[in-house]
Amino acid sequence: MAYETNSLGAVSNGIMDRVNTLIADYRAKAARRKIYRDTLRELSALSHRELCDLGLNHSEIKRVAYQAAYES
Repeated sequence: MAYETNSLGAVSNGIMDRVNTLIADYRAKAARRKIYRDTLRELSALSHRELCDLGLNHSEIKRVAYQAAYES
């Protein structure tokens, strides 16, 4: 008696898992970039006095935006 195995379904599922993982990673990265851009835009719109009230200097805006997006 001969048996035949069909492994095509397993390959298709593996590829779809990879595609789904890539899509999820892309969405997560896009969300982080959006947080960075939004934070950068909002802090850049503040005056020097408002930044001082927050304890920030204009040169620290990029660092703070990066921390908000990527280190939280």
